[in-house]
Amino acid sequence: MSRYELRFSGAGGQGLITAGIIMAKAASIYEGKEAVQSQSYGPEARGGASKSEVIISEGPIDYPKVTKCDALLAMTQEACNKYSDDLKEGGILLYDTDLVSKLPEGNYKRVGFNIINTAKNEVGREIVANIVALGAMVALTGQISKENAEKAVLSSVPEAFLELNKKAFNMGYEKALAAQK
Repeated sequence: MSRYELRFSGAGGQGLITAGIIMAKAASIYEGKEAVQSQSYGPEARGGASKSEVIISEGPIDYPKVTKCDALLAMTQEACNKYSDDLKEGGILLYDTDLVSKLPEGNYKRVGFNIINTAKNEVGREIVANIVALGAMVALTGQISKENAEKAVLSSVPEAFLELNKKAFNMGYEKALAAQK
């Protein structure tokens, strides 16, 4: 039975918990898989390291926490330093190249692009950087179809922001594919 573990990490306030919730929603509601999402932000809610974990499985999930990440998103250097030891050998590290400059040693795939600046300068609003990152994680992990992930995004945001979030998701998806080549 396959179990795929993802961690979205960065600073409190970057929307990573929302991204994790949408990823789990896409897996469970739109893909028909088992999924669980958990989060940790405590006193870091506005600034320190925070994380959102998602486990996706074809069968029952007997333990709802990440043990070894198949994919890790690091939106800050602090988060990269704190959580990269949990990255599985051969896993994927997606990181914001403007905020993470020192990558850990190890045998894993490194994929980076300027996630926040993409949201700000190419999509038009920095606040959707989490959706840019979500699109990138969907592209890199292959656990959820692009179409089903996009449905989950669009069913999770206010109607007035549907086009903005759709653009952010697709931009992240395409940037991740381009960055891994």
